[in-house]
Amino acid sequence: MKVGRLASGGAVALVDIPAPIAGPGEVTVTLAACGVCGTDLEKARGNYRTAGILGHEPVGRIAEVGAGVTGLTVGQRVFAHHHVPCYACEVCARGDYTFCPTYSKTNLDPGGFAETFRVPRTHVERAAVLPLAGNVDWDAGALLEPAGCALTAIRRVGLPDRATAFVLGLGPVGLLYARLLRSLGASWIGGTEIASRRRAAAERGGIDVALDPREEGAARRAVDEATQGRGVDLAVVATGHPAVAKTAVGLVRRGGTVNLFGLPESGSRLDVDLQALYLNGIRVIPTYATTEPDIAEVHRRVAAGELVLSDLVSHRIPLERIDEAFRLAGRPDESVKVVVTGPAA
Repeated sequence: MKVGRLASGGAVALVDIPAPIAGPGEVTVTLAACGVCGTDLEKARGNYRTAGILGHEPVGRIAEVGAGVTGLTVGQRVFAHHHVPCYACEVCARGDYTFCPTYSKTNLDPGGFAETFRVPRTHVERAAVLPLAGNVDWDAGALLEPAGCALTAIRRVGLPDRATAFVLGLGPVGLLYARLLRSLGASWIGGTEIASRRRAAAERGGIDVALDPREEGAARRAVDEATQGRGVDLAVVATGHPAVAKTAVGLVRRGGTVNLFGLPESGSRLDVDLQALYLNGIRVIPTYATTEPDIAEVHRRVAAGELVLSDLVSHRIPLERIDEAFRLAGRPDESVKVVVTGPAA
C-alpha cells in the first residue's frame, strides 16, 4: 500500500509498504481524509522535535476489527486520534493529559497519510476511535482533532463569561479557535493574519475584525475600541513567530491571559518585559494537543449544528499527490485548509 513519508530536502514522498493487520484489540482503517497540519509542515521543514510520523487528523472506514474489539464494526465511519495519555501517571492525575510522558510516544501505524492505518490496542481501549455521526462529513471529521486542540486550550486557560479575545494568526487552527470562542459565548473576537484569503475566511466565520498585522498599530486600535482601552481577556498566539507573542502580551488587560497555542520553532525565545507581566498579573499559558473527551465534545457540537467546520477546507488533494498537498498547505495566500483524500473518500 501507499504511505506518505518524509524524504530528503523537506520533501514528502509516497512509498510502498505492506498493509497493516489488526491484532487483538486493534482495528485498521481505510483512509478517507486527513488534514495537513502546521506540525506536519514543520516536520517536513525539520523544525519539530517529536517523531517524524506524518498525518494525525485522519478519518475513514474501519477495514478490519481485531479479536476482542467491541462496539466497532467493519465499514463504520470513524475518526482516529493519534496520541493517547496513560491516565495512570502523576501528570494525568492532575488532569494535564496532553503532557503525559507517554502521550507523544503513542501513534497510529504508519500515520494518517496511508491508504490503511492501524490503530493500536491502547488507543482503542482509551476511546481514541470515535464513530462519526451521519451528518458529520469527511471534511468536518478531518478538522475534529485541530478543533479539539483549540477546545483543550480554552479549557486550560479558562474563559470568562462574554470574553473578549484576539487571535494572532488566522491560519486553520487560529480560525478554528476563533469559531470555538464564538460557540462558547465570546462577546468580541479580533484577529490578525497576513494572508488575505484567510482574513476573508475569518470574517465569513463570524470574527468581528480581521486585520493585516503589517498595518502598524491596527491591532491595538481595534482592541482599544472594543474594550474601551482595557485590553482583551485572552490573546491567542496561533503562530510560531516569537515576535507575535510579544505583541499578544501588549493586547491583554490587567489579569488577562496569553495562550501560546501555535508551534514555535525549536530554540525560539520569548522577549518580553517580565516586570510588566508581574505588575499587570498577566498569565502566559502554553497548551498542546488535545484529548478524547474534547474531540468528542467538538464532534457533538458539529453534529448538533452548533459549530461549522467543513467550509474551512479549501483544497482536497488525493494521496497520490501528497507532495502537492504539502506545497499548497505551505502557501497561505493560496489555501486555507488542505485535506489529503484516500480510497474510502
